[in-house]
Amino acid sequence: MNAVHGAVILAAGASRRLGFPKQLVAIDGEPLLRRAALAVLATQPVDTVVVLGHEAERCAAVIADLPLRAVIAPDWQHGMGPSLRHGVAALDAACTGVLVVLCDQPALDAAHLQALQSAWLASPQRAAASGYAGTVGVPALLPRDWLESATLDGDRGARAVLQARRQEVIVVANEALARDVDSRGDLPA
Repeated sequence: MNAVHGAVILAAGASRRLGFPKQLVAIDGEPLLRRAALAVLATQPVDTVVVLGHEAERCAAVIADLPLRAVIAPDWQHGMGPSLRHGVAALDAACTGVLVVLCDQPALDAAHLQALQSAWLASPQRAAASGYAGTVGVPALLPRDWLESATLDGDRGARAVLQARRQEVIVVANEALARDVDSRGDLPA
């Protein structure tokens, strides 16, 4: 089977600590969701799914012109796990790998995602994940079957899968990804 990837961008959350949708926070004049989508598309995935929930219409509007599909996770309020499950289920069946990306990491760029892609393509039975702040997490490119067989509920998403299979994970370091947007103090000046 050919190693080809699809992408799931998780953008369903309500950003409760921030008080407004972090997906729409502008960095250099561009919403975080759009920045993440453009970086993902640079990896040339077979299929790209953006999982929406809170403020779905506003979020969909900033990516409407891009070659991807938006899906609504009906249970998005229950955490990242269900959103990831919906995103993986919606991907084209040809995708043997899933690039999982959040939209709240301002330092996320195409070069890092392409490095993950290269690492995964060299060993597609393993995962390639980002290393920062002493942990291994997303963005990450995982074998699809890892996600399909995992218990994805609550806030147990790709990071839990990566931790459970740590010996099978290739780490691509990028300390800048440790910074995310969760509260007003995380916003750019």
